[in-house]
Amino acid sequence: MKVKKSKLGFVMAGLLLSILMASMDNTIVATAMGTIVGELGGFDKFVWVTSAYMVAEMAGMPIFGKLSDMFGRKKFFIFGLIVFLIGSMLCGQADTITELSIFRAIQGIGAGALIPIAFTIMFDTVPVEQRGKLGGLFGAVFGLSSIFGPLLGAYITDYISWEWVFYVNIPLGILAIVFITVFYKESPVHTKQKIDWWGAITLVGAVVSVMFALELGGNEYAWDSAFILALFAAFVVLFVLFIIIERKVEDPIISFSMFKVNLFTTGNIIGLFSGMAFITASVYIPIYIQGVLGGTATNSGLVLLPMMLGSVVSATTGGALMNKWSYRKILIFCTCILALGVTLLTTLEADTSRIVVTIYMIITGLGIGATFSVLPNAAIHHFDPSQRGSVNSTVSFIRSLGMTIGITVFGIIQRNEFTASLTDIFSGMGGEGMDTPMSKDPRAILQPEARAQIPEPILEKITDVLSSSITYTFMWAIIPSAIAIIGAILMSKEKLSESVEYQQGKQS
Repeated sequence: MKVKKSKLGFVMAGLLLSILMASMDNTIVATAMGTIVGELGGFDKFVWVTSAYMVAEMAGMPIFGKLSDMFGRKKFFIFGLIVFLIGSMLCGQADTITELSIFRAIQGIGAGALIPIAFTIMFDTVPVEQRGKLGGLFGAVFGLSSIFGPLLGAYITDYISWEWVFYVNIPLGILAIVFITVFYKESPVHTKQKIDWWGAITLVGAVVSVMFALELGGNEYAWDSAFILALFAAFVVLFVLFIIIERKVEDPIISFSMFKVNLFTTGNIIGLFSGMAFITASVYIPIYIQGVLGGTATNSGLVLLPMMLGSVVSATTGGALMNKWSYRKILIFCTCILALGVTLLTTLEADTSRIVVTIYMIITGLGIGATFSVLPNAAIHHFDPSQRGSVNSTVSFIRSLGMTIGITVFGIIQRNEFTASLTDIFSGMGGEGMDTPMSKDPRAILQPEARAQIPEPILEKITDVLSSSITYTFMWAIIPSAIAIIGAILMSKEKLSESVEYQQGKQS
């Protein structure tokens, strides 16, 4: 249902605020975690603060997307906003790390409704000939929030208090609720379908199992421990059951027939693997700045601003080009730039200048930005409005899964490389340096106070090792970048202006 131009701006503002909050909360807590653990305790449980949010968000995405197709976007979007704000308020009041983890799960449930439904409402309300421009704006905000989150989290923690990392959502969320409630009027006609309860249960169970296995494996539990192996086994069993159920039920949560559409399948391949490469750069560039070049947490967040700028430019440009170029052409170009950026990151050394790092960040940002705006449009190209919620939620789910897998897999690679090289250094020095903070906790290299206690010759060797472990990780990140390019090459050659909906919009 199209919205009057006088109201459309308010609806778009409400949607953009919601995307900003939900996607930023994936990263904003990271830089505040040290302070939070210092006040609440529970160092052995802090990983649950991030895990609970991500698990709840990802598990909810496909379900809320399907429900929005069946019963309407507005009610589930408002529900998501309210749950997200309740979770935010509770997080700010948490007295223990366990309470905070539970409240973060509540936040995550709300976030699972916000991102996919926000994109779907935009597609429902915006004339298709304007969708490229606004899709670019939505993609830019999504990309910006992923990078801006750590910087904002560091600033709020340093200058206000960690509670405001969560409270900052409240005024933004209230404004979004007002805008959507007052100005968004959707069609009362929806597709009547049966709720796939067993599909929802097995999907949530599978997602929860694999997410906790990836988040806790190698941190709180060894990868070959009985608990982690049981989680992976549960994932396999539940996922197989989910596939069997979805192939038999009349109205599945995720219809496998969608994957018969070229643009949808290849778009998800690009989202999955470009997300892996992008999150690797987002995580390890700040560590490089803080650990190798000796920057502070806030300064290491600032270094991502060039990547944020590149992603915003690319997202808006990609959105504008959709009316003229095929999705395939845009995405081949951008995934090649992403692969170039990741490849350049493999050349970083301990004495690389900030200017060079900045240039590499801009290139990487230019490579990822267009995927945020172009992929959702490509995915829905062949689907009618009654399926848009499911399509968008699946795209968001798979991209988030890619980022989670990327953090885990490349985290293991970097940690193992760094630890092994560090052991070799201390062994080669005949035990010299074993009494430094680094020998007890390798993360000490990120703390200015601890760095000051390390003798300069030893610190220089450690930073060299850290730098090489990060560039080694980037070398592995070239693989998903290359697979994303292959996904783009395999895309069919449709463009936005060729869709039936676009031609109808032009005629009207």
